[in-house]
Amino acid sequence: MQAIFVQFKCRPGKAYAVASALVETVEEISEVYSTSGQYDLIAKFYLEAGRDIGHFVTERLQVLDGVSDTFTTVAFKAFGRA
Repeated sequence: MQAIFVQFKCRPGKAYAVASALVETVEEISEVYSTSGQYDLIAKFYLEAGRDIGHFVTERLQVLDGVSDTFTTVAFKAFGRA
């Protein structure tokens, strides 16, 4: 599985609706958080190995009503306590 993080800039007043739509319609989502700063939300997704990240983001996420911009970060390794 490949983990990616996507930050979402939402149209004014739409952040909570976008967060709800992500949780309700995107099965690959792990979690979503509201944030402050340049972006309104950040979400973590797990994609199958070899899946086209660009198609996933542009065809499944950027088309959600209320999304005005995204920024995607690909994660390589998770670190944690043993």
